[in-house]
Amino acid sequence: MDIFNKIEVKLGPLGKYADEAHGYYTFPKLEGEIKPRMMFRGKEQLVWSINNYLGLANHPEVRKADAEAAKEWGLAYPMGARMMSGQTKYHEQLEEELAVFVGRESAYLLNYGYQGMVSIIESLVDRNDVIVYDSEAHACIIDGMRLHFGKRFVYPHNNIESLDLQLKRATKIIEKTGGGILVITEGVYGMTGGLGKLREIVALKDKYQFRLLIDDAHGFGTMGKTGAGTDQHFGIQDKVDIYFGTFAKSMAGIGAFVATNKKVIRYLTYNMRSQIFAKSLPMPMVKGVLKRLELIRNSQEFKNNLWKIVNALQDGLKSNGLNIGETESPVTPVVLNGTVAEATQLTYDLRENYGIFCSIVIYPVVPKNVILLRLIPTAAHSLDDVKYTVDTFAKIYHNLKEGKYSGKEIAKF
Repeated sequence: MDIFNKIEVKLGPLGKYADEAHGYYTFPKLEGEIKPRMMFRGKEQLVWSINNYLGLANHPEVRKADAEAAKEWGLAYPMGARMMSGQTKYHEQLEEELAVFVGRESAYLLNYGYQGMVSIIESLVDRNDVIVYDSEAHACIIDGMRLHFGKRFVYPHNNIESLDLQLKRATKIIEKTGGGILVITEGVYGMTGGLGKLREIVALKDKYQFRLLIDDAHGFGTMGKTGAGTDQHFGIQDKVDIYFGTFAKSMAGIGAFVATNKKVIRYLTYNMRSQIFAKSLPMPMVKGVLKRLELIRNSQEFKNNLWKIVNALQDGLKSNGLNIGETESPVTPVVLNGTVAEATQLTYDLRENYGIFCSIVIYPVVPKNVILLRLIPTAAHSLDDVKYTVDTFAKIYHNLKEGKYSGKEIAKF
C-alpha cells in the first residue's frame, strides 16, 4: 500500500477538524507586536494565549539587545554544531550564569526545548534502566521515552502512592539488570497549571534509589523567590538531580537548557545527539537571553507584576463561579462542560463579539465533553484587562449554561 493512501483515513483526532478549523481555531495568525492587544483577522483582540509571562518580549532593553546582536553578528553566526565550530565564549557565559541562577554546578544550552528533552532522556538511560513518569507528562517526555529500549512505568498524575508502587516494581527489575531508575515529572503542568508534587517525590529517595528529572518549562522565571523555578518554590533544589528549563516562555525567545552537576553535564555534552548533530544556538538569541537573565536577576518587578495579574484574574474568575481547577501557577484553565461544536461557538463569540483571544483545548487533550479555555496572564496585562475578561467570562459562562451555544455544527468563520 502507498503510505500516502493512509492520509485520507488516518487524519488523527484533531486533523479530522482541519477543514472547518484551520486558520481560526487551529493555526490562527496573530499579528503585530507581542503584547496584550494584537490583531486577528483584521480585529484587535485582548490576547491571553501567549507565554510571555514576564512581559519581556517587547521590553525596550530586550529589543535593543536582540537588535544589536543581530546587527553585529547576523543570524548565521556561529555556524555549525558546537562540538565542531559553533562554540563561543557567550554560549559558555550564558551557561555559567544559568547554572548559578538555578543553583546548579553546571548547565548546557539546548537549541530547542522539545528536541532537548528528547535527547536528554535518550542519553541518560539504556536498556537496563527503568523510567517512572507522571501520566500527564508533556509530549516531549513521551517522545524521549519512545527511544528507550528498557522498561518504563507510568503513575496517575501526582499519585504518590502509585509512584511508590512503580518504584518498588522498578527496583526489582534493576536488581536483576544492574541498571538505575529515572523519575520524570514536571514542575508546572502547562494545561492545568497544577504543580508536580516535588516534595513528596523527593521524600521517596529515603526508600528508593533513583534520579529525578523535572521539566520546568512553565516554572522557570515564574516560580520561586527569585524565579529560579518550582524546585526553588518548594525549597528542594538540592534534591532535584536534573533541572530543565526553556527560553520559549518567561524568556520570550527560543532554546532551552539543562542544569545539573558538572560530571553529568560533561556526559550530556558529548552524548546528546540532537545537539551534537545540530547547529549551535544563533548569537542574537544567546546575547538576548543574557540580557533577559540580567533583567530578571536584578529586579523582582517582572515576577511581582505577573503575580499581581495572576491573582486578580484567578480570584475574579473563581468569584464568578468559574472552575479554574487546582492551578497554583500563572497558567489559568477555565474548565467548562460542552461539545466540540459548543466549544467553537463559544470561542467564536469571545473573539468576534467581545474581542478576547485565548486558546481552546478539546478532546483528546482533555476528556470528551470538556472545554478548556487556557488563559496565560502576563506582567504586561493590566488590571483593566483582567476586569473586562472576568466580566466577559461570567457572561459566556451564563450563555453556555442557557444553551446559547448549543448545536451540532462547528461555528463558521
